[in-house]
Amino acid sequence: MHDERLDTVVQHLLESNASQVLDLGCGGGELLQRLVKQGQFERIIGIDIDEVSLGQARRALGLDLLDESSRIQVRYGSFEEADAQLHGFDAATLVETIEHINPGRLSRVEIAVFGGMRPRVVLVTTPNVEYNVLHGMPPGEKRHPDHRFEWSRARFRQWARGVAERNRYRVSFIDIGDYDPQYGSSTQMARFVAIASNENN
Repeated sequence: MHDERLDTVVQHLLESNASQVLDLGCGGGELLQRLVKQGQFERIIGIDIDEVSLGQARRALGLDLLDESSRIQVRYGSFEEADAQLHGFDAATLVETIEHINPGRLSRVEIAVFGGMRPRVVLVTTPNVEYNVLHGMPPGEKRHPDHRFEWSRARFRQWARGVAERNRYRVSFIDIGDYDPQYGSSTQMARFVAIASNENN
């Protein structure tokens, strides 16, 4: 499932014609390892607040802390805070990250990512809590002990549509994994595309 999720994200990035990509909450660098294999991506930056994970990512990518290549960088940072150096990238990903944030802080993520960094395309994946029953999980159990929430499809779409409307993006939704008519897919993804300043909604 994890491989399918990452492969789906990479495919959507390729189809978006992005050449500069941010991986926000890059963890140990699994997505970065896939991105670096694609010549289309000319500049790749991963950020995370976990120094241990950043060390794992650097080792996996063969990066030296003081001598990172111009094409790919891994750096300490929070996607709850806008960074002027990260403004205007073609695309950004938040893969299985938002559920690790307290819901009351998601507005900070929205302001930093969609308002401050404002990538042309943003891909956000998160678990679909409705599918947990098909994973054999009892009601109320979360997939990871650090998850602050897990949303239904309706709740995720409500949040994503609000973000899109407030920040001049269009949003569409993609199911990742086997699809069940009643419960949907295990992973849900929102694909945001910025609306140009000279373009009407």
